[in-house]
Amino acid sequence: RFGTIQGRDVVGIPGGLKVGANVRKAGEDVRAGETLLQAGTVLRPQDLAALASTGAAEVQCFTRLRVGIVSTGDEVVRTGADLAAGQVYDANAPMLSALIASAGAMPVDLGVFPDNLDEVKARLAQAARQVDVIVSSGGASRGEEDHIVAALDAIGKWHLWQLAIKPGRPMSFGQIGDCVMVGLPGNPVAVFVCFLLYVWPLLRRMGGAQWPEPVRYRLPAVFAFPGRKVGRREFWRGMLTETPRGLAVDKFARDGSGLISGLCAADGLIDIPEDVPEIRPGDSVAFIPFAEFGIVGR
Repeated sequence: RFGTIQGRDVVGIPGGLKVGANVRKAGEDVRAGETLLQAGTVLRPQDLAALASTGAAEVQCFTRLRVGIVSTGDEVVRTGADLAAGQVYDANAPMLSALIASAGAMPVDLGVFPDNLDEVKARLAQAARQVDVIVSSGGASRGEEDHIVAALDAIGKWHLWQLAIKPGRPMSFGQIGDCVMVGLPGNPVAVFVCFLLYVWPLLRRMGGAQWPEPVRYRLPAVFAFPGRKVGRREFWRGMLTETPRGLAVDKFARDGSGLISGLCAADGLIDIPEDVPEIRPGDSVAFIPFAEFGIVGR
């Protein structure tokens, strides 16, 4: 209570208050000399609040990587155009653009490369001078009209081709000068899975950030998969489901790597090791939520 006694302003404090109550001491959150954020930290909303609380108006950050997006094939048409016989709309480019942005990089659309080796080589060479990383989809095998690997052989070098995973076996990795080149398969599910597992950490590390290994949560399966062919590591689309015994994971019914509906329905990936011959209901499986890669839930 405020008042005046003998011409002086005074305040009356009622009894029962503890000394120090409702007082925030200087340095109780972050002490002088304490490191607030380590180099390589990706700035989250709460990190910005921490910086602002110290009065920091600016911090030094890494320049965002420029990542070129290449689609391949005469049959691939961008949305908005009319489809001719034998053509398909390009689902990979807009998906890759959003994934690249979520990894903290800057997507650069390099268009659709035709089924012509000389033109693919020329356009890749030009792109390598403009961006830090090139991510292509399609043309990653060694078929008659698959020119990405052949072009990389001619104007650069590749360090890896084919992985023992499903989906995504024909993925390739190389470079053209100082530009990193990643060749992804053509099917959208394989593009999505390979990006999360291999391109996302690559972009994070090249961009100056740390690469946190995605957390795999052990959950019981509510599905069966008998007679699985062993030898390749598989990543199935999984949906979280509540059961009387707690949280569990179900598998999208169909496995085709062209089924985008599976990606839309899924909450994450079920990681199945190479040597597992079957999954029975109740078996513990490793589940990687899409949230581990900054993708919000449904």
